Amino acid sequence: MFVAASLECLPDQSFEEALELLNDLEFTAVEIDLHSDGHIDPAALLVAPEETVHRVRHSHRMDISGYSVDLEATGADFYKLFDEICKFAKATRVVTLTVRSAELGTPFNEEVEHLQKLVDLAETQGARVAVKSELGRLSEDPDTLMVLCDNVHGLGVTIDPSVFICGPAKNKSYDRILKYVYNIHLRDSLPDKFHVSVGQGEVDYGKWINQLEREKYDRALTVHLPPLEGLDHRVELRKLRRLLESSL
Repeated sequence: MFVAASLECLPDQSFEEALELLNDLEFTAVEIDLHSDGHIDPAALLVAPEETVHRVRHSHRMDISGYSVDLEATGADFYKLFDEICKFAKATRVVTLTVRSAELGTPFNEEVEHLQKLVDLAETQGARVAVKSELGRLSEDPDTLMVLCDNVHGLGVTIDPSVFICGPAKNKSYDRILKYVYNIHLRDSLPDKFHVSVGQGEVDYGKWINQLEREKYDRALTVHLPPLEGLDHRVELRKLRRLLESSL
């Protein structure tokens, strides 16, 4: 296992500025957000793919642990753009693509079909898809995540422990989905606050690392904490990096 940081931690900085800051904080790996309103606009892959590949591969010294994908496109346009993202992942030697699940209320069979299409597109380029556990979406419940992974061949999970502290599934066991974990997003949380200062919440980082080790997980522990009013964000990022590295 190794420690990475998500660029989603730095929403108000440019791609280059965010990478420079993470370098200064001694991170060695980064998860890049391919969001329509993020640091790299995935739509650029349709008009200037080589330029985007060059920008991502040659603008920093860190390893890329994965891509977080969130697209505004729908229907056939969505799958066309996702296919370009899979080619982009191959060109930049990235394997893990984190996607969002559908909102609560979406028919389960419809979501299974959608995620299977994404997995199939990714596999043709040597990538793999992980659906992120997220409040307000089908993936907020570990039992639903388990059924999704059982029904979508090749699907994995980007697990977010905060969801199981703050959400309606806080008393449910998540042990059965650990074998499907491809990525993990970490911050600190309380039952009534999704994000608190590192060390003030209930996330047991050592326990999560031990559980993942038992499943032979050997990928990123991704710091995923946006700025919190009243706290020095650089201090919080450095604190969590050091805490995770000391636990490995």
